Amino acid sequence: MSTVLRVSNLQSRFSMRTANVVAVDGVSFEINAGECVGLVGESGCGKTTIGMSIMRLLPGNGTISAGSIEILGEDIVQLSEAAMQKVRGNTVALIPQDPMTSLNPTMTIGRQIAEGYIHHRGVSQEEGRQRALEVLRLVDMPRPEERLDQYPHELSGGLRQRVIIAMALVCEPTLLIADEPTTALDVTIQAQILDLIDRLRAELKMAVLLITHDMGVIAERTDRVVVMYAGKKAEMASTTELFSEMRHPYTQALLNAVPKIEASDYRLNSIPGLPPDLSKEIRGCRFADRCPSMTTQCRSSEPTITSMPGEGVHEFACFNPISGASTQVAVREKRRESVTILGEPLIAVRNLIKTYPVRSNSILRRTVGAVQAISDVSFVIRRGETFGLVGESGCGKTTTGKVITGLESPSAGSVIYKGADLTTLRGHERRLARRNIQMMFQDPYSSLNPRQPVGSILEEPLAIQKEGSAKERQQRVHELLGQVGLPVSATQRYPHEFSGGQRQRIGLARAMALRPELLIADEPVSALDVSIQAQILNLMKDLREELQLSMLMISHDLGVIRYMADTVGVMYLGKLVEIGPSEAIYRSPVHPYTRGLLDSVPRAARQGENELLTIQGELPSSVTPPSGCRFRTRCPRAQELCASDEPTMQVFGDDHQAACHFPLRTPLTIRSNEVAQ
Repeated sequence: MSTVLRVSNLQSRFSMRTANVVAVDGVSFEINAGECVGLVGESGCGKTTIGMSIMRLLPGNGTISAGSIEILGEDIVQLSEAAMQKVRGNTVALIPQDPMTSLNPTMTIGRQIAEGYIHHRGVSQEEGRQRALEVLRLVDMPRPEERLDQYPHELSGGLRQRVIIAMALVCEPTLLIADEPTTALDVTIQAQILDLIDRLRAELKMAVLLITHDMGVIAERTDRVVVMYAGKKAEMASTTELFSEMRHPYTQALLNAVPKIEASDYRLNSIPGLPPDLSKEIRGCRFADRCPSMTTQCRSSEPTITSMPGEGVHEFACFNPISGASTQVAVREKRRESVTILGEPLIAVRNLIKTYPVRSNSILRRTVGAVQAISDVSFVIRRGETFGLVGESGCGKTTTGKVITGLESPSAGSVIYKGADLTTLRGHERRLARRNIQMMFQDPYSSLNPRQPVGSILEEPLAIQKEGSAKERQQRVHELLGQVGLPVSATQRYPHEFSGGQRQRIGLARAMALRPELLIADEPVSALDVSIQAQILNLMKDLREELQLSMLMISHDLGVIRYMADTVGVMYLGKLVEIGPSEAIYRSPVHPYTRGLLDSVPRAARQGENELLTIQGELPSSVTPPSGCRFRTRCPRAQELCASDEPTMQVFGDDHQAACHFPLRTPLTIRSNEVAQ
């Protein structure tokens, strides 16, 4: 195959006020026509910097200080900016990480897609519009003619990502750089986007550089993999060989830090510590301080790239390489077999409904409809239990958590806590009840007061609830920091002085300050690298066991829910469609939506699964949800009955229920009737 991209000894650096940061140091790899190469590693390892270097789009303080980048044999590092503009968007194109900030909010979709084609091909506006329509059809955009005149804010996240892909493909580039193209998307939309990129790569014979931190995506979608660590290439091999014969301890550590859907009876292997500061001189191996195989040689000398003999190129930089396939090197732990051994019900959510009025405009304020965020949801959380609430964005997960916490008032229904309905409590009684239900927010930075040091942030809830003397509150703050693995000196620092993982620990400490009985964790690890994510999840598990804490874990990450939850509830468009013990839900789902969610999750290894059930299309509007079963518009098993009648919950096992007219197996209620007849 012809080589499209050859990166040789690339070095990219950023000039800071006090030092120079070498973000990429001596990296080499190549991509052939029609091939997909994955670039994987933690945040700050240099993945995106490599992509921006290839596009020659580094910020003003960034430069390519050494090496070459050849596209179709031409070194673009030597090109002038005017010459590079003819390459950018034409020969090489970029799918940026965040489609919303990458699209112009003042321009229609059609104009934005056509712009690059008009510039590079010199065609008319009408020809550009026709080409935009062709490319929208190419990326399977629903109702493409209508989308041409819409604006970015009128589209969902998945549709905006299709627009970005259409913009990248409008000139049929030879090389496509996809920088975290599915990070902010649900697993169902993620699967659709990755399938689309795979299909277009095959049809157009494009070379693709896929930048991601998701090892499952790497395993399923790439031909070869480059593993990056602290600006250096740690390992490179074909995808098959990397996952069967990985050699670098960092590669294995990355894989072992990912929660597995296949099992839950293990403890995640977190990677201790943090990557090195690239603004300072680094001696020896950059991974040495975090590596279990570290020796004195690792401290004093930097390992060079070693090549393994074999069919393809397999390179790694390690003095003490691991041997053989990656295995879950983890401490096995006895998982509670059933939630029935847990305590009595702590929280009972009964027929919960939450609607938001839709106004015509900001002036008339006329009500023209209602968003049905939660529609008749019921479940129970027992003492000491972790209840996982999972589903796509917009299904009502976060709203449910806010209603239970008291941050939102329900439109109907009740939340029973120790025999009292929280929705009817007022004054002193309400405040006493709410102190026992605390929330851990998705974004720790925006939920922490930037003007307060951490000590004041943690002491504040204690002071509001008049807990102890000032000295006792200070002791409690120190105790909280110890529980979440932070030093006492953290009390004097401000939120911006901590890393993302440390801020999440502070958010957890604040939620635990009043010793709550129920912790509501809303996407607590969605913004973290897998290594930091593993630390937070292990910490939350430890605190649950130590304090007999109940949890409501809200997440769209099915691996996280599998690792943490005893019971799982699956939501779709405001409805609870399946609920049951975690083991039953993951081993034998009965609702097509649950099965589709599980089948959409990218995994490093699929163990003899049958044909996958894929979910197509976008989530319908919650203002005008479909009649009957709300999932029927995307369900491969839907029939006429699904449009006319709303399904009710049926029993499929101990505490396992689902609402579906045509489930994946026969419910117990029907089986018992057949036996009786």
